[in-house]
Amino acid sequence: MQVRPGTEADLGPLTDIYNHYVRETAVTFDTVSFLPEERRPWLLSHPEDGPHRLMVAQRDKSGILGYATSSPLRPKPAYATSVEVSVYLAPDAGGRGVGTLLYEALFDALAGEDLHRAYAGIALPNEPSVRLHERFGFRHIGTYAEVGRKFQRYWDVAWYERPLGPAD
Repeated sequence: MQVRPGTEADLGPLTDIYNHYVRETAVTFDTVSFLPEERRPWLLSHPEDGPHRLMVAQRDKSGILGYATSSPLRPKPAYATSVEVSVYLAPDAGGRGVGTLLYEALFDALAGEDLHRAYAGIALPNEPSVRLHERFGFRHIGTYAEVGRKFQRYWDVAWYERPLGPAD
């Protein structure tokens, strides 16, 4: 397996992975699937350098197993040294260490950036995601109760944070 920065050639498979979570889970609060062209601005907002990255796990030429991103936490300038991170895996890729490899590559890539904190929101219940984030030093800082409605029910979102930068 190879972990590398995402490219425009990955747009279709990355959209397919994300759409699985849109249609089948409450992991994302998007409720309508995307066409690849609709996801292009998202992909282009994650260049190969800088604080906003996209790392892709690929199994030889046979397909993408998942991806991890760091994205702006909020649009206001004072938030510039904080990022929100996430991992999405292909439906058959869970439990094989792909998320761990993706986060290792992502945090290695971010090590030289001017960043102070990483945040992750986890729609509950999602024990595999909680375990992954705790393994990477994230700590629970609070939960938004019933903050999102999808599939005719309300979902809680737990928030986790991790220090970044020279004090890691």
